[in-house]
Amino acid sequence: MVRITINQKTETSMVFATVTPQPTSTTNNIPDNLFTAIEELKQELNAVILAHYYQEPDIQDIADYLGDSLGLSQQAASTDADVILFAGVHFMAETAKILNPHKLVLLPDLNAGCSLADSCPAEQFAKFKAQYPQHIVISYINCTAEIKALSDIICTSSNAVNIVNQIPPEQGIIFAPDKNLGRYVMEQTGRDLVLWDGSCIVHETFSERKIVELKMQHPQAEVLAHPECETPVLRHADYIGSTTALLKYSQHSHNSQFIIVTEPGIIHQMQKETPDNLFIPAPSINNCACNECPYMRLNTLEKVYLALKHRTPEINIPEDIRVKALKPIQKMLAMS
Repeated sequence: MVRITINQKTETSMVFATVTPQPTSTTNNIPDNLFTAIEELKQELNAVILAHYYQEPDIQDIADYLGDSLGLSQQAASTDADVILFAGVHFMAETAKILNPHKLVLLPDLNAGCSLADSCPAEQFAKFKAQYPQHIVISYINCTAEIKALSDIICTSSNAVNIVNQIPPEQGIIFAPDKNLGRYVMEQTGRDLVLWDGSCIVHETFSERKIVELKMQHPQAEVLAHPECETPVLRHADYIGSTTALLKYSQHSHNSQFIIVTEPGIIHQMQKETPDNLFIPAPSINNCACNECPYMRLNTLEKVYLALKHRTPEINIPEDIRVKALKPIQKMLAMS
């Protein structure tokens, strides 16, 4: 099957956010002990903090639930909190709001977007989808609410292979927006998928050459990689899996040295679980911190405190979009 690609990318659209200027530390008295202050605000608001593994260590340590996209979605669907503070990126907070329309959903920094979500503008994707009227759309959760509303099923890196395997083999599938995850799913399932040409800037920066050099320097180390990485990088991996799967593998492996080929925020949890192990972050193509997600790192402990204190920035989604986006998320949760 010929893969159709769309190369145009646009800036992140924040049309679904209620944008209230967030007070800064210069206009607030920031407490000396942010951990205690945040805990007090959580109790006062009946709030829960959901955080992704790619957040800074301090935020990971205060989270009520720490996980990858699938686990966070499941927690967002089941929480009885009145306020959800999502320490992650915009599409994650949107997902929480889709599942909890009557709850207050906060994102510490509204600029915490996602390059992968940006790579799939809804208007262009709708035209792309129209070329395959007999196909269903399975979209990776790393997409906007508008793309979810155009989808039939949502998936995550944890369950993408499982979900595709549940679709009848004669049914055509469009997979969006991550072409690298899509290729990996094709290899694992033997299915032909029509792939949208999207990708994550973090997972495309890893250098195959430098990973080979690291393997030569650490011959005992296992390479653990996320399926959003490009194929040349994945072929050097000893294990490929979602962020949570990589964490679990490092906990149960008999090995003690690992080269980690995903956003290095996960290493904080890996080190906490197995402190005697050696975890080596895979380098990027350039000698920079490009393997750290610049959007994830916009959230800080101070911004978490200010978001809870001022109940802003708040995420809101038009009801027609939310209802359409809810159905494919519910399908994912049922199929998982």
